[in-house]
Amino acid sequence: MDPRNMNLPRGPDNLCFDKDEFMKPDFDVDHFVSECRKRVQLEELRDDLELYYKLLKTAMVELINKDYADFVNLSTNLVGMDKALNQLSVPLGQLREEVMSLKSCVSEGICAIDERVAKQEDIRKKKMCVLRLIQVIKSVEKIEKILQSQNSKDTPSLEASSPLLTGQILERIATEFNQLQFHAVQSKGMPLLDKLRPRIAGITAMLQQSLEGLLLEGLRTSNVDIIRHCLRTYATIDKTRDAEALVGQVLVKPYVEEVIVEQYVQSHPNGLQTMYNKLLEFVPLHCRLLREVTGGGISSEKGNTVPGYDFLVNSVWPQIVHNIEEKLPSLFNPGNPDAFHEKYTISMDFVRKFERQCGSQASVKRLRLHPSYHSFNEKWNLPVYFQIRFREIAGALEAALSSDLEEAPAGSPYCLLATHMAWTCLQKCWSDQMFLPLLTDRLWKLSLQIIARYSFFISELLLRPVSNEITKDNKKPLLNSGKESSVNPSSIEDKGNCSLPEAQPLPSISTAQLVLIAADLDKLQSWLPELLEIIKLKLETIGFKNIACISGALEDSKDSLLGCWPTLNSKIIQDLSDSCFSCLKSALEVPRLYRRTNKEVPTKALPYVDSALKTFYQLKNEYKDTLKPAVIEQWFEGALCKSTQKYFETISDILNSVKKMEESLKRLKQARKSVTANSASPNVGMSDDNKIRLQLALDVEHFGVQMQKMGLQLSNIKSFSALSELVNAAKDQISAEQT
Repeated sequence: MDPRNMNLPRGPDNLCFDKDEFMKPDFDVDHFVSECRKRVQLEELRDDLELYYKLLKTAMVELINKDYADFVNLSTNLVGMDKALNQLSVPLGQLREEVMSLKSCVSEGICAIDERVAKQEDIRKKKMCVLRLIQVIKSVEKIEKILQSQNSKDTPSLEASSPLLTGQILERIATEFNQLQFHAVQSKGMPLLDKLRPRIAGITAMLQQSLEGLLLEGLRTSNVDIIRHCLRTYATIDKTRDAEALVGQVLVKPYVEEVIVEQYVQSHPNGLQTMYNKLLEFVPLHCRLLREVTGGGISSEKGNTVPGYDFLVNSVWPQIVHNIEEKLPSLFNPGNPDAFHEKYTISMDFVRKFERQCGSQASVKRLRLHPSYHSFNEKWNLPVYFQIRFREIAGALEAALSSDLEEAPAGSPYCLLATHMAWTCLQKCWSDQMFLPLLTDRLWKLSLQIIARYSFFISELLLRPVSNEITKDNKKPLLNSGKESSVNPSSIEDKGNCSLPEAQPLPSISTAQLVLIAADLDKLQSWLPELLEIIKLKLETIGFKNIACISGALEDSKDSLLGCWPTLNSKIIQDLSDSCFSCLKSALEVPRLYRRTNKEVPTKALPYVDSALKTFYQLKNEYKDTLKPAVIEQWFEGALCKSTQKYFETISDILNSVKKMEESLKRLKQARKSVTANSASPNVGMSDDNKIRLQLALDVEHFGVQMQKMGLQLSNIKSFSALSELVNAAKDQISAEQT
């Protein structure tokens, strides 16, 4: 019984579940319990289930009592059913035997019909085979009859017959020969056909010989009609490749062998270009009629063209490639990269011009798929050429990076030879003298490697300790070549794995050299967009469209260069700060200058303040044309912030010391009740402590004035305001004591 047709008894309205849930085909106990628990407790669910169970049990008992009579009479109604079934078995068996007998008769009839049909099919096949053999014999006899009728004529009449007439006769023979070939293929393996093969072979040889002679005669006399009939005949017998091969051997090969001469190419300055120009002249001079007949020419009439031929692809190009490979093997030698690049560029330009001579895009596609086209391209050993160029570039770059840090050559926009060489190598990768379209991916990778190598080189330099030599000659070598690790061109790819020997101390680097590195680094990263524009022009030649990918990669390389800036700035700022404070800490000598020396009241700053800023003035004057003003200002502010903080701490310590000394002397004076606590000072005038305070105030004021002269805002110098307040408070104390 279908559960959907069963009606469950209705329960009380306050049950926590729906009785129809039990009749769903996907009823699940766990899901049912979990849903009910969201509404009531488990105890209440149990009580409701027990209540409904009792209702179901009562309903089931009522249903059984209602149909009890049917249940009891069920077995009584089946009495005598077996006898009725036995009575039906006999007639059913007789019917089965009759059906089987009829089936046997029908099967025998079908087999007889199949045998007759098979015999008729065999007879039909043999008849078709005989008809094909008859057709073969008729075609052979017909062709031989045509040939005999031509041979029976007089020799003078043969000589007088026009080539066009001969072409028409050959076209008739070719049509009949085509049918002959078709029926011969269908009758393959028949004994009679084997007897006819010598006659068929003779007809084939005669036909091919006649076609070759006729085609050559048409080409020699420039007769378009003869050439058209001849090519149409070749197409009829499916021998178009033979015609193209004949043209290649008889027409193309002599001309190409005469033009392609290795001695001429090597002895003349533009010998290769001249040779290619002569090869390109062959098509308009000697292939005009063929292209006009086959539809490859501009003036070809579509109605009179013979399709199926491509003499430029199948006749001219293979002969050119074969002779170039045979007679000019040195053409493909990559040993001299400059000469190889020139020869490759000229050769590829010749290929492009040859492709433009093809009559259609389909012809160009056939040319590019031709085996000789692939053979010609594969002869150019571009990987070896790239390896040679790679060693040139990598070797020059590594030599510049591993040698002493020298100045860039005159006229270079960079300061250091290493940066100049890195930029030169980047430009060389995409120069017309080196770039090849098929090496774009490798040259792009090499460009990124050059930038990464230079970035690593800068990172290595920044690991070295700084020596304060900004006032010295900035041409002093940064590294000793004897201390530099050995290099080879391949290290540009895996330089990240090298490490400095632990036993050797790192050579020092001067602040002046750091400044030159910063100037070059700033110029190089700012000129990378210019490099991107050069690369874009090259990528357009190969149809590359994803410029965003290239820009993103170059931007990452730029970020690697910018990643050196924080460390570089920190070192320069730290060195400038140390240089500045090494002079500013001379303020510690001020108390010794005025205590018990009876010196006059100070009126100007001490020389150590000017000495502290001398390094800044020198750097600004020497490198104002090399560095951006914003970079110099950033360094100055950073260095002066650090040195001013230290200067503030020094001045504060001095004033505190002076104050303690002053208080100590006052207590000593009160203890001894003497006339004066300072026998070296007069009773009137400024005290030594106040002279010290005044001198420090004058020094700080002069320090601020000098920073303003350098173009700095004092508000950007941290701790200077606190320093000014400190010395101003000391001055106020002097004024209070004087009054």
